[in-house]
Amino acid sequence: MVAAEPARRVFVTGATGLVGSRLCRELVSSGREVVALSRRSMPPVNSPSGVRWVRGDVTSPGDWSAELAGAEAVIHLAGEPIAGGRWTRSRRERLAASRVEGARCIAAACAASERPPRVLASASACGYYGPAGERRLDENSPAGEDFLARLCINWEAAARAAESSGVRVVALRFGVVLSRRGGALARILPAFRLGLGGPIGPGERFFPWIHEDDAVRLVCWSLDWDECETAPHGPLNLVAPTAVRMREFAQELGRVLRRPAWLPLPLPLLHLALGQAAEALVPGQRVAPRHALAAGFCFRFESLRPALEALFPH
Repeated sequence: MVAAEPARRVFVTGATGLVGSRLCRELVSSGREVVALSRRSMPPVNSPSGVRWVRGDVTSPGDWSAELAGAEAVIHLAGEPIAGGRWTRSRRERLAASRVEGARCIAAACAASERPPRVLASASACGYYGPAGERRLDENSPAGEDFLARLCINWEAAARAAESSGVRVVALRFGVVLSRRGGALARILPAFRLGLGGPIGPGERFFPWIHEDDAVRLVCWSLDWDECETAPHGPLNLVAPTAVRMREFAQELGRVLRRPAWLPLPLPLLHLALGQAAEALVPGQRVAPRHALAAGFCFRFESLRPALEALFPH
C-alpha cells in the first residue's frame, strides 16, 4: 500500500481579514494544510474549519517562524486597515510598522530557515502607483510619490528580501475587493440601500476593483506553479480587466440594488472627515492586470455589472 503524500502546508498571516478568511477556506478545500498566525491565545471566532492556529506577532520574531520550514508557501496579508481613520503621525507609523516590519520579519524567517518556503505571496496595493489620472497602469508602471505609494514601495522591498533565500516573491497589488462581507463595498452599502448613494469623490476618477472570488483565485493561482522562469514573480495586479470610473461604479451599484445613486460625496467632505486617508478611497488609477492576463488567468468577473449581480442576486 502506497502512503498518501502529506498535505502541502501554507502559512498565512491576516487570516481573519476579508481576503484571508475566504482564502483559508479555499486552501483547505484544495487539500492543503493551513497554518495561520494570530496574536490571540484562542482561535478567532468563526475561524475557518480545518485551520491550525499558532500564536505570535508577525512584526516580532518568535516561535511562529518555525512553521515556515518546509512550507509550500507563505501568504502574508496582515496589516492595519489603510482607510480605517485619519492618517495622523502615530497612525502612519502603525500602518508602516504593521506592513513593513511584518514583511521584514517574514523575509528574515525565510532566510533563517533550513528549508525555506517555495514562494512568498505578500500583500501590497494599487496605491503603489499613486494618483495617475487617465494614464494606463500595469505592473511595469513607475511608483507614485504620495504617502501610500512610499508605503507600498517599502512594503514590497521588505518582502523582496526573501529572494536572497531562493524564495519566489510575489507582490499582490490589490485593488478594491468587492464583497458583501466587509471592505469598502460593505461600508457604503447602507447609504445606497437608503437611496442616498452616489459617486465617492470625483466621478471621473478611475476605480480599480476586483470581485472577491477572483481576488482569492488569483492569490491561489500565484502559488500553483512549478519552479520555472514563467512562474509569477514580482508585482501582480489584482484588479478586474475592465476599468470603470467612480461614477459608473455608483450607477451600476444603484441599478443592481434598484435604488437611485444620485447623491455624490464630494472629495472636500471626505478630506474633512478622513484627511489624507480620503485619497485611498478615491485613488484615480486606471490599473490593468497585465501579468495575469498574459499568463492565461481567466477571470470569472471581467465586467462590473455581472460582479455586482453575483454579490446581490435578486
